[in-house]
Amino acid sequence: MLAASSRSGAAWTRALLLQLLLAGPGGCLSRQELFPFGPGHGDLELEAGDDRVSPALELSWALRFYDKSDINSVYVTTNGIIAMSEPPAKESHPGLFPPTFGTIAPFLADLDTTDGLGKVYYREDLSPSVTRLAAECVRRGFPEVSFQPRSVVVVTWESMAPYQGPSRDPAQEGKRNTFQAVLASSDSSSYAIFLYPEDGLQFHTTFSKKDENQVPAVVAFSQGLVGILWKSDGAYNIFANDRESIENLAKSSNSGQQGVWVFEIGSPVTASGVVPADVNLGPDDGAVYDDEEDEDYDLATTRLGLEDAGTTFFPYGNPRRGDANTYNHPGVLSPRQAATERSSGSPTERTRSFQLLAEKFPQQHAQVIDVDEVEETGVVFSYNTDSRQTCANNRHQCSVHAECRDFATGFCCSCVAGYTGNGRQCVAEGSPQRVNGKVKGRIFVGTSQVPIAFENTDLHSYVVMNHGRSYTAISTIPETLGYSLLPLAPIGGIIGWMFAVEQDGFRNGFSITGGEFTRQAEVTFVGHPGKLVMKQRFSGIDEHGHLTIDTELEGRVPQIPFGASVHIEPYTELYHYSSSVITSSSTREYTVTEPGRDGAAPSHTYTYQWRQTITFQECVHDDSRPALPSTQQLSVDSVFVLYNQEERILRYALSNSIGPVRDGSPDALQNPCYIGNHGCDSNAACRPGPGTQFTCECSIGFRGDGRACYEVEKTRCQLEQEHILGAAGLVDPQQPRPPGLFVPECDEHGHYVPTQCHGSTGYCWCVDRDGREVEGTRTRPGMRPPCLSTVAPPIHQGPSVPTAVIPLPPGTHLLFAQTGKIERLPLEGSNMKKTEAKAFLHVPAKVIIGLAFDCVDKMVYWTDISEPSIGRASLHGGEPTTIVRQDLGSPEGIALDHLGRNIFWTDSHLDRIEVAKLDGSLRRVLFETDLVNPRGIVTDSMRGNLYWTDWNRDNPKIETSYMDGTNRRILVQDDLGLPNGLTFDAFSSQLCWVDAGTNRAECLNPSQPGRRKVLEGLQYPFAVTSYGKNLYYTDWKTNSVVAVDLAISKEMDTFHPHKQTRLYGITTALSQCPQGHNYCSVNNGGCTHLCLATPGSRTCRCPDNTLGVDCIERK
Repeated sequence: MLAASSRSGAAWTRALLLQLLLAGPGGCLSRQELFPFGPGHGDLELEAGDDRVSPALELSWALRFYDKSDINSVYVTTNGIIAMSEPPAKESHPGLFPPTFGTIAPFLADLDTTDGLGKVYYREDLSPSVTRLAAECVRRGFPEVSFQPRSVVVVTWESMAPYQGPSRDPAQEGKRNTFQAVLASSDSSSYAIFLYPEDGLQFHTTFSKKDENQVPAVVAFSQGLVGILWKSDGAYNIFANDRESIENLAKSSNSGQQGVWVFEIGSPVTASGVVPADVNLGPDDGAVYDDEEDEDYDLATTRLGLEDAGTTFFPYGNPRRGDANTYNHPGVLSPRQAATERSSGSPTERTRSFQLLAEKFPQQHAQVIDVDEVEETGVVFSYNTDSRQTCANNRHQCSVHAECRDFATGFCCSCVAGYTGNGRQCVAEGSPQRVNGKVKGRIFVGTSQVPIAFENTDLHSYVVMNHGRSYTAISTIPETLGYSLLPLAPIGGIIGWMFAVEQDGFRNGFSITGGEFTRQAEVTFVGHPGKLVMKQRFSGIDEHGHLTIDTELEGRVPQIPFGASVHIEPYTELYHYSSSVITSSSTREYTVTEPGRDGAAPSHTYTYQWRQTITFQECVHDDSRPALPSTQQLSVDSVFVLYNQEERILRYALSNSIGPVRDGSPDALQNPCYIGNHGCDSNAACRPGPGTQFTCECSIGFRGDGRACYEVEKTRCQLEQEHILGAAGLVDPQQPRPPGLFVPECDEHGHYVPTQCHGSTGYCWCVDRDGREVEGTRTRPGMRPPCLSTVAPPIHQGPSVPTAVIPLPPGTHLLFAQTGKIERLPLEGSNMKKTEAKAFLHVPAKVIIGLAFDCVDKMVYWTDISEPSIGRASLHGGEPTTIVRQDLGSPEGIALDHLGRNIFWTDSHLDRIEVAKLDGSLRRVLFETDLVNPRGIVTDSMRGNLYWTDWNRDNPKIETSYMDGTNRRILVQDDLGLPNGLTFDAFSSQLCWVDAGTNRAECLNPSQPGRRKVLEGLQYPFAVTSYGKNLYYTDWKTNSVVAVDLAISKEMDTFHPHKQTRLYGITTALSQCPQGHNYCSVNNGGCTHLCLATPGSRTCRCPDNTLGVDCIERK
């Protein structure tokens, strides 16, 4: 630490400060303009060498970083980073970003100071001259901030050389980089200043020890691992990570001085992301989300009957405004963007607001709206048919409660079971919903020539979904207008249509649109001049889990006297559907009862005509989706309207159902689910049955008999989600997340999705059932690892499914696994007899992955990763049995030697390959080294060879050995991605595999050089088997079995099982065994225990768990 500078140092600093103050945006930063550094200024010097880390630099003033305010020491490394904690030894050289520790990286690259090739200086400086210089740099980047640092950390990397690796790059000889990072801290905030002098960055890539090639440097910040019970990547911001961006560091700036970059790294606004400076921003460019406190909803009233109209209390009080919340999250601008965008004068974005601004409807005269006139500009979202628009890079556009599927022309989202919506937006079936929004208007009342104008008026609605009842309140409506708006129940009626009770085969508005649409309506009052035009935009679900709506009213309405009441009879309305457009029209009557005078209360009945057009965007890529009925009928069984003069609140309540066009009331329409007298819990969905029968089913997240539902305990994954979102100030999983924040994805049952991805970087990895990352599974952007779920789906209540095997008819069959069951698909020649596919075995509590078939005893063997275990069952029928359940991690691939009567399997958790007898006895580990993610495994029984795949993300390979484990060698190593499935055809001696990384199927003859690409462009192949001229593989993207003709390299047929869930292993159940023998075929090869075949011989081996003299090993 340096308490004060020397006199000459202070003079130098004053000169530098003057230069910075006088510098214009066009001037490059010279080396003399860096902060003072070197031994003469009190710097410590990092030990020379490669991948060096300094001792802890203890700070006299705590550094703030992201959401932490208590960082009291930092570490400096050779490789261009300042660490918030000591980096682990295994992360001493650059690897995948983000690292596990907090990081500030002005130039993260593999740098080298061996043999005096460069120097790294560092210190904490409390001198007034240096703190003043840091304050000026921050002020230039954040002119609106008053910042007086107490402490400044100065780190300088001077004349650093790149690590060259085993083969030196002549182009980098003599190239040196000089750059600086300055961390300034006050009582309440910390800032980072990166300085890149002119000609200070002479190289932009270095040799990576991990990738063994040249990789660009990275400029970034990372929070490191966060969490107490659960560790996961915290927030991080990557600022530059490609050659062009790195080159622009010295040429561009976000603070007005070229080569100087300023970031706010620790303050209340950086809990979820570093904020970069942007001097081009004006004071009003930030975005503020103004959120009102939730209304208190009184659910005491559950009945909505006309007989209660005078006394029904609606679930709204006067709205109360809470404190406005501001959500500012960084939108990081790279140096490349800065160099291009700012030159054109366009403003850059500093913050991202979670509030989607509502479209402002232009003022216009009332007009008749025809379908032909509807413009597509009102579409809230669109499905892009560009070839790049696939689930791989658009999964975030689907709801977290939806699945994404790719089709030939694009992707579609669809809500999972238990949820309803359009896939983009999904809510739990039967769950109450809230709708919030604003209303503005300019309305003439009666014959008045002066309009009544209002805006920013609150609208709130509460929906009891399983009754189809909507309660809508609009606050602060002037008395001069409130009574006259009573007939306009359609203002709230659109919400009733969205959540109307659905009759079989019919869909309400939310199922169709997901609450994302625009609505234009026109009301004509018969016998009264003028019209009223209504425009509404629904923008889906906001960060609080509420639907959002903006409404504008303009035109003229008849005057209704003060104190009058309005009664509207139940009515029906026809909704007509065409592509992305819905229209409806109706004629309605309403009765106005004026306040009583002289004991009489005169009543008058009036009529208005109603027309509306709704535009939305549907997904056109899925041709298999059931088409909407061209016409549906909305039945509004009870309507209640009220204007509260004291509170100035307008209320509408409606009870709605949607179904077929009808005259009268057929018996089917008297089902309690449709008429609302079912008695199901408010957190349950009513499921209609035949006639008047029905069942109540608790919504997702609740348990019970449906009459009474209670909230279920949250899972580990859900708790971790809440913990991370809460720490970042986010309140809903569907809320947009700031850059760099990782939130684990949970499935519909609350379990960790086995493949977790970081949206900001594209990195993906596998996790176990507790959410822990499986080592060696993290893949680079653009590639998803083939992760397996270890959790069996919950068993739904209902008739139990027998676990006994359903015997197979004669012939050859494909057997494939689909989570908790095995299905059979008969073959006729090489053709799949798809209409005869049936379940072979139900084991719903298991997750079956690998399959193997014993053609001698007609037995199928499988691996189960949920227990974990290995089991088997006879094709002739009977109960399945478990043969191995001890000392297993994640058994995946399984193979069988039908001649030697042994099974082999891979275990990707224990990283080993084992062998045992067919009954699971006499286990022996064959390999437990140089395995990372072993999966597919097959045998060549007649030749005594074993083959397996390892989809190790860093070094994928296909290996082979003899069955006794000797003569192990790599068979294929080049041009592999994620080799999953493997099959060996005994008749042609072809070894074939499918690769989910290269999206190819390939084959080779192990005894001959060369390999053949059979087919490219596969979606996401998992497992493969062969029979005759065909390969058959399971595909995770399409959830199908695909047949490929090996001779002509063409897909011939595809089979989609009835249940569209992920398919795993596949094998061929041969009607008879291939001809041949090996040296273990007769009398166990003369071995006392394990007989393991080799080419032309056999080896007798003892199991690992057997001691004594009764086992003899010999060759």
